[in-house]
Amino acid sequence: MQDLTLEQLRYPIGVFKKPEIVTPEMLSGWISDIEALPAQLRAAVEGLTEEQLLLPYRPEGWTIRQTVNHTADSHANAFIRFKLALTEENPTIKPYEEQLWAELEDGKNAPIEWSLVMLEMIHKRWIMLLKSMTEEQFDRKFMHPETKHLNALRTVTGMYSWHGKHHTAHITSLRSRMGI
Repeated sequence: MQDLTLEQLRYPIGVFKKPEIVTPEMLSGWISDIEALPAQLRAAVEGLTEEQLLLPYRPEGWTIRQTVNHTADSHANAFIRFKLALTEENPTIKPYEEQLWAELEDGKNAPIEWSLVMLEMIHKRWIMLLKSMTEEQFDRKFMHPETKHLNALRTVTGMYSWHGKHHTAHITSLRSRMGI
């Protein structure tokens, strides 16, 4: 087995690269990725023991349990951000300290089943919303107060497609490296 750098462990599928242009095909693929994520994440953790859920995916990284719980937290926030952008003019979203959320009791110790079900239900609603959106709605934006960037929903869709695959790969890569 090859030795992986910390960067390869942190970004097993690479970092998200914002495309210059989002084609309808790209957008459709990203929506399919978001739709598939709950089942893929569930498959990635299938059969893991409670002890294995406590393994970090990289040195000083989150445990598998924290990674699953974070993904549900993150995608719940994303769903709300979409709804804000669709109902308000360039709203400023509320960021959250994901690292601190992961250290809260539920982030560290809640059963992953709760987050898997939460993710499934959020994604059902999110996919219904995404599949109903018009081109003009995908152009709607929200402001991130830390970056001061307006983020178009079409690009954010790609970011969350990547995000789900990114955290699923953390788990599947660890399982592959450890043979579990």
